[in-house]
Amino acid sequence: MKGIKFMNAAVMCLVALSGTAFAQDAAFELPRVSDAYIKDYDSFKLAANDQEVLGGKSNSASVVKNSSFEPPLITGAKVHQYLGLGTIVLAGMTALTAPGEGCETNCAAVAQQPRQTNGTHAKLAKATVAMAGAAIITGLITHWDDFHVADGIADPDNQHILLGVTGAAMMAYAVNKSKNSAVPVSHAGIAELGALLMVAAIKITW
Repeated sequence: MKGIKFMNAAVMCLVALSGTAFAQDAAFELPRVSDAYIKDYDSFKLAANDQEVLGGKSNSASVVKNSSFEPPLITGAKVHQYLGLGTIVLAGMTALTAPGEGCETNCAAVAQQPRQTNGTHAKLAKATVAMAGAAIITGLITHWDDFHVADGIADPDNQHILLGVTGAAMMAYAVNKSKNSAVPVSHAGIAELGALLMVAAIKITW
């Protein structure tokens, strides 16, 4: 009888131990709040990493876009500008090399002397007119769309064009007048006024 009771007690103990072990295994398999938090944290880390990658890509793209731009050394506008300045320099040199006009005594004899039509002054005058013409042509090519009649004479671009063209035309007229005259003729005033108009044209847009 005691043996049967002992066996029953042993069976009960085994059953109790088995139930305890099963309960522990089931407890391990149950979802916990901490597990959900860890999974959410991992997803958050992945999202954060994606944002960092995207941010790095955007930063790298911005670096490429913000690369320093170096304008070309020679452009049509720069050539026009240099030709205009060169015209003023040549006009000044032409004025400095001009022979004295007029006479105080024996004017008839002076007037009958042959003119120097191929001297330094004449060559510089022709070069000045040629460079002024080149400045006008390059200006029309590069800035043809800056002239608008509707803007009127008060527009700086219109003033630049009108003064530049008028100044170049006056210098060309002065050179042609002197070249076609058999005797010394006064032309310096017209040429100098034309040069001053070109200076004003450059000053307006400088």
